[in-house]
Amino acid sequence: MNNKKPVLIRMIVLFAVLAIAFLVGWIGDWIDFYDLGDAFGDFQAVKLLYLLCMVCGVLLVETLLVFILGLFEPENHRVRSVLSIVSSMLKYVTAIVILCWGLSILGCNVSTIVASVGILALVIGFSAESLIADVVTGTFMLFENQYNVGDIVEVGGFRGTVTNIGIRTTCITDPGGNVKIVNNSAMQNILNRSDKPSRSISDIAIPYQTDLEKLEAGIPKLVEEIFAKHPDVMKEPPKYLGVQALADSAVVLRFVVNVDEKDIYSGARILNHDLLLGFRKLGVECPFPQLDIHTDKS
Repeated sequence: MNNKKPVLIRMIVLFAVLAIAFLVGWIGDWIDFYDLGDAFGDFQAVKLLYLLCMVCGVLLVETLLVFILGLFEPENHRVRSVLSIVSSMLKYVTAIVILCWGLSILGCNVSTIVASVGILALVIGFSAESLIADVVTGTFMLFENQYNVGDIVEVGGFRGTVTNIGIRTTCITDPGGNVKIVNNSAMQNILNRSDKPSRSISDIAIPYQTDLEKLEAGIPKLVEEIFAKHPDVMKEPPKYLGVQALADSAVVLRFVVNVDEKDIYSGARILNHDLLLGFRKLGVECPFPQLDIHTDKS
């Protein structure tokens, strides 16, 4: 709801401006509600008033459509991506409509301008190669379904959730709320981590003097208890993979558990926490670094 407040405020402001403009036109007898086509007259003030009404009206329609699209919150990531791109396209369409309609209100021949601008646009197009690449890449990504809104991706070492896909850019938000805006043409070598279940890993150390066979006998029951506490995060009981390393001061045991990608870090934290407490109940304390010092008494 907080994300919709700015849109609602914008709609209210645009509606208020539009209402005031129509009121001024009605009081000044500049606007004929039955024949708007003949209401331009020769007064620049009248044209400016109509220009203001047009701009506010088009922006109001665009804001209303974006607001309506924002009301839909589908679970399907593909549908969310389409809605995001449609919302982005509406902004560009709105700008084009305002430009062409505004020139028409001011008395310019839009068709002539468009024809003459065609050659200029071709020249500018070569210098706007990156812009065209962004738009084309965004279109192909939509059809190829490379990633969607809601997917967790990793691009150039930045990992986060795709929160918005536009015609030119894609917004990725990391768990800390930092937003990275990437040009669509720069979305290369994407690692989409939402396709398959992910694995949270926990490496926990035990002292060398621990009876490993006795500890391993109690692990199956321990991992079942951990899974029973966190079925919302873990897809199945954690698995004990065995001895991962023989460190300087401890034997390192490795545990893994299948989780959704969004829970990969919380799953690891839960596993570390519950394994530490579970080992303590089994009489095993995690060791601290030890250093033996030998001195020559001679």
